[in-house]
Amino acid sequence: MITLVVGASGATGKLLIDQLLSAGQWVKILVRATSQIPDAWLHHARITVLRVNDITRIPVNELSAHLQDCQSVAVCLGHTLNLKGIYGPPRRLVTDMVQLLCTAIRKNTPEKPFRFVLMNTAGNSNRDLNEPVSFGQKIVIGLLRLLLPPHPDNEKAADYLRLKTGGQNPFIEWVAVRPDSLINNAYVTAYTLHPSPTRSALFNPGQTSRINVSHFMAQLLTDDNTWHQWKGQMPVIYNATTSLNKATTHQPADRT
Repeated sequence: MITLVVGASGATGKLLIDQLLSAGQWVKILVRATSQIPDAWLHHARITVLRVNDITRIPVNELSAHLQDCQSVAVCLGHTLNLKGIYGPPRRLVTDMVQLLCTAIRKNTPEKPFRFVLMNTAGNSNRDLNEPVSFGQKIVIGLLRLLLPPHPDNEKAADYLRLKTGGQNPFIEWVAVRPDSLINNAYVTAYTLHPSPTRSALFNPGQTSRINVSHFMAQLLTDDNTWHQWKGQMPVIYNATTSLNKATTHQPADRT
């Protein structure tokens, strides 16, 4: 299987590439011309590097051509955490990329639906479900929508998959993965998966290691059972703790 990964140069995207390669997959990575990527990627037999000046302005026909031999897409895009990245253009970085990819996929009319995996955030509610949100959190989320453009961008990107792609699209099936506060770990550890948050992302956040996010995204892309369990949903992923139960739990294989 070949997966096109957008945002591969980011902290989680790089880990996702490693997870896919470890699973024996082929990958294409779509990155900006100025992005820093590992030298090893340039010479890896199962990696194709596609460099463009502006990933959100790549012509649909060109993107469709890159997707012709792919079966899945993963988006790990995020805004750079500085003033330019947060408040400068493009403010709809993730949303525009999701829309462009979906348009390019539909243009190819694939015989089998693409698997589309979007890295999102636990701070974004799944409005297909009646997820409990406190009054205080609603107030803060409203402020975030006004003051921090990356937050509404994440919301609109997931909403595009929910509302424009939906659950019965013949060309695209999707999952939006919602980690909580991201941390770095060297290895995949046990993690839990939930249809909705089990804690407040603002007032009682959990932790999710980037490598666990990348592992789950790779599982979605490569494992049929995992995909059929979560497709059309927005699973929340936390690092496992003794206080979290009644959830789908992943236990990593022993490392030798």
